[in-house]
Amino acid sequence: MAIPTFHRLAAALVPAILLIAACSGEPEPTHAESVAAAKVPGAPAGVIDDLRAANATASNVEEKSELMEFAYSYPLEAAQIPRLAEWLDSDRAARRDALIAESRRDEALAKKEGFPYRPHSHLQTWQRVTNTPRFLSLSSEIDTYTGGAHGMTNFDTLIWDRNTGEKRAPLDLFASGGAFDAAIRDDFCAAIKRAKAAKGIQPPHEESDPVFAECPPASAQTVWLGSSDGRHIDRLTIAIAPYEIGAYAEGDYRINLPVTAKLMAVVRPAYARDFRAGR
Repeated sequence: MAIPTFHRLAAALVPAILLIAACSGEPEPTHAESVAAAKVPGAPAGVIDDLRAANATASNVEEKSELMEFAYSYPLEAAQIPRLAEWLDSDRAARRDALIAESRRDEALAKKEGFPYRPHSHLQTWQRVTNTPRFLSLSSEIDTYTGGAHGMTNFDTLIWDRNTGEKRAPLDLFASGGAFDAAIRDDFCAAIKRAKAAKGIQPPHEESDPVFAECPPASAQTVWLGSSDGRHIDRLTIAIAPYEIGAYAEGDYRINLPVTAKLMAVVRPAYARDFRAGR
């Protein structure tokens, strides 16, 4: 069925109208108006995403009740990528649903067993690590409480690849997890010892503490990729949650490392031009 002349003209004029409004000082279209305009039959592909990006704002959802406390936020840079924002919104909904289900289950158990129920919580913040021409790198810190003696801190990570329009894990950019570990192991293990010393903690001996004496594989931790020039990935942080390399009282660790020539050698060829050795 042919598109009516009016609709063809509207579709062609949508981008121009928005540009004129932006340059003339006239009030910009509301988000609802922009979305409606982009849905005109025959509107150029991608217009809807452009309008969503232009009207995007950072997301911060908070909810608190006698049952639970929930918070989930992500930055403007993520909100400006519609497919990424959709994934984050879906992840937020899934985590909230899981928290409510767990909280209701434990509340019912507490009533049945006759002990007080302590509200559970999930507090998650996504932050920008770096935003290069190709990658948006995000880090996430997650604080949870499920009624025990203390809460717990965990981490998450993701990379958005603009070239492919896909979400990736940082380790996807390397030949393998094993290759990544081998390339940074010496620097990583030495940095852990320095971080412990800075807290006044002597590294344990294997004989006295076989659990925490061994340096863990970095690939088993959370990897955040960063940039010092805003164009290339040239540094990284390994985030280590409590209990991974020491007692809970030690807290978490953030191990900062440069991208070295050894690490560059195990970057997948498709991403090599997006990395740079820091030393």
